[in-house]
Amino acid sequence: MNRLAAVRQTLRNPIASALLAVSVAFLLWTFLAETERKQHTRKMHIESIPMWEGSGNNYAYPYIRSALVLDANGSANAVVTDDKTKDAVIIDPANPPEVLPALKKATDSGISLKNIINTHHHHDHAGGNAEILKTYPIPIIGGKDCAKVTKTPNHGETFTIGEGIKVKALHTPCHTQDSICYLFEDGNDRAVFTGDTLFIGGCGRFFEGTAEEMDTALNKTLAALPDDTRVFPGHEYTKGNVRFGIQVIQSDPIKKLEAFANSNEQTQGKFTIGDEKQFNVFMRLDDPEVQRYTGKKDRVEVMAALREAKNSM
Repeated sequence: MNRLAAVRQTLRNPIASALLAVSVAFLLWTFLAETERKQHTRKMHIESIPMWEGSGNNYAYPYIRSALVLDANGSANAVVTDDKTKDAVIIDPANPPEVLPALKKATDSGISLKNIINTHHHHDHAGGNAEILKTYPIPIIGGKDCAKVTKTPNHGETFTIGEGIKVKALHTPCHTQDSICYLFEDGNDRAVFTGDTLFIGGCGRFFEGTAEEMDTALNKTLAALPDDTRVFPGHEYTKGNVRFGIQVIQSDPIKKLEAFANSNEQTQGKFTIGDEKQFNVFMRLDDPEVQRYTGKKDRVEVMAALREAKNSM
């Protein structure tokens, strides 16, 4: 009996035919599951560029200002990499003398820089736009008051980087009225770039807004993101934030943050929105310990009292 005849004979047998169908279905399910697993284990490559490292500014303590480069090419240990595009953006490239060499290295390696993204208009975030445009004449996405801005996305508006990374703009007015946070998603990997709205264990000053606006920004807009979203703030202020926070609450999460900050110079991307809900006092306005510290019960009054106390440190 040749092979074709054998197949025909098998298909005439109901039991054998059913077993064959089950086998085919199992193989198809395995293939689809593996494909989905690979798609969902992507990890964005996020490179930090330190600026003004070790210097002080008007916030009165040393900090590392970080611009961040993302690409859609995947990190070295990604299960699936996007080999169709090396598109990239740079976020808050405020100090061109330090940023431009890093950008040259990236573009020389084949990275294609598509956009500058600004979280708000302050000079230490958007102040490098004009100079960088001389070398890279690309569109600028940011708040309406950012230097040389090309497009201001609406709240909730999305755009893409390459073919793999989806970006959503989240308006978070308070520190400035044009403050925007950006949620980056690649499969199940998520990161939010918060500028001066949310810091690790803290938040920005209310320069152009109110305590109510900061409560909305932190505890409605950002708190609604998935708990596993990694947080990339614009400044490394964690040690100062935890010194304040541990005066307010004495919880295990904030003690762990203190230990990490004391042994690590950079904390960006090491903690998530879920972590912030545990140790950031500005995201725990209903916590009895926080209310006891401030002597307030109303959420907005608690937020205002916390910010005033932090400002006086």
